[in-house]
This record gives sequence, structure tokens and C-alpha cells, in this order.
Amino acid sequence: MSSASYPTVTASKKGIQLDPRTKLLLLLTITTLMFSTSNEGIMNLIKPLLSLVPFILILSERRFQTAAKYLILYAACFALERVALIWASGLPSFVLLAVTSIMTRFAPGIMMGAYLIASTSVSEFIGAMERMHLTEKIVIPLSVIFRFFPTVSEEYQAIRDAMKMRGIRFGGKNPFLMVEYRLVPLIVSVVKIGDELSAAALTRGLGAPGRRTNLCRLGFHAQDLMAALFCVACFALFLLQPQIAFWGGVRG
Repeated sequence: MSSASYPTVTASKKGIQLDPRTKLLLLLTITTLMFSTSNEGIMNLIKPLLSLVPFILILSERRFQTAAKYLILYAACFALERVALIWASGLPSFVLLAVTSIMTRFAPGIMMGAYLIASTSVSEFIGAMERMHLTEKIVIPLSVIFRFFPTVSEEYQAIRDAMKMRGIRFGGKNPFLMVEYRLVPLIVSVVKIGDELSAAALTRGLGAPGRRTNLCRLGFHAQDLMAALFCVACFALFLLQPQIAFWGGVRG
């Protein structure tokens, strides 16, 4: 799932349009429930459903390659995790179970976060945070972070292309210089990027005492309501799973 196949800024709005607050709710739901320790009962159904949310959203934006890579990776790790739990034993089983468990828990949250950043502009994000009445002490750092990782990714791609032109690559003439010639410029760029993004945020009036205007159209629609109800249902089933297991045992 390379960053090159998933651009950081969408030129035109495509796919399922969700409010940034709805995307944050989905991200919170996925990261919270996917990291729950329980893998029994109703969670065996909830976790695969949650893992499909980023796939559907990315697929709706016609990022077919990224969606396919994510689906194949998650399905393979999910199947191998079940194999390790049932049939395998010993050290290989432990290693396989550890790797696949980490992937099945991290991948959905990472992809949902990537979708949030790729499909939401900084103005939309700031407007949504202001409607939540968050203080500027939270909004300004979040707005800087929101653009930080995409900018670092673009900077790394530029450094990588420049190094390839000079023959510095894996398997090239000077493979050991890759760390020095790629990571050192990237570290220097990261420091500059942080300062520049902070200055850009203040230049746009984020620290001004008056209320900022916003041209972005924000608001909840039918798809936002459906996503919110889905999140509430997942949390409710997660909290009620002991009672569900009890009544299932009584009926059995």
C-alpha cells in the first residue's frame, strides 16, 4: 500500500461524501474495537465488518489498486491468524499468530486514517473542529499535523527521485549511501516542514482573535447518519457481548 497510489489531496470530490466529524467517529470506532482483546462471540462478526469500512470508502473513490491491496492483505492475515489458532503449534505458530494479529488490528485503522487525510482538506478539517467548539490550542496543532505527514511523503518521494538519478538505490552502485543520502535530507526537511506549516497556519489567521470564515460546505447527511448508527451499534454490541453470550448459552 504505497503512498504513491493514494494521493494526499483529492483534486475533485468522489465517492461517498462524509463529514469530517463522521470520519473521525469511524476512525475512533475502528481503532478502539479492533484493538479490543476479545476475539470471541459477536466480535468475530464485528471486526470483519469494521475492516470493510475503509475498503468500501477507498473503493468508492475509485482507488481500486489501493483497495485491492488492502483487502488481500487483511484477508490473508485474517485467514492465517485462524489457521495459527486452530492447527499450528510451537514457535512457528506463535510467530505467525503475533504477526497476523498485529496486522489485522493495525491495518484497518491505518487505512481509515489514510482515507481521512486523503479525502479531507485542511479547511474542512479546521471548520469541523471549530464547529465542535474545540480550543485553538488543539485546532492549530492538529491542522499542522494534518498536513505534516502528506508533505513529508511528498518530500521523501522528491528525495528518492533525486537519488535514483544519481544511482543511489537498493542494488545500485552505492547502496550503503542510501541511508545517508536519503534519511539525512529527509530529517533536515522534516524540521523545516514543521516550521513552515506552523507559519502557514498562523498566516491563514488561525491565531487571530476574531472568528474565521470558511467556504467549505459542512453538515450531516443521510450517509453520515448511517455511519453514526453503525458506530453506535458496534459499540453497543461490544459492551453487551457478555449478555449476548449468556443468553446464547441459555438457549443452547
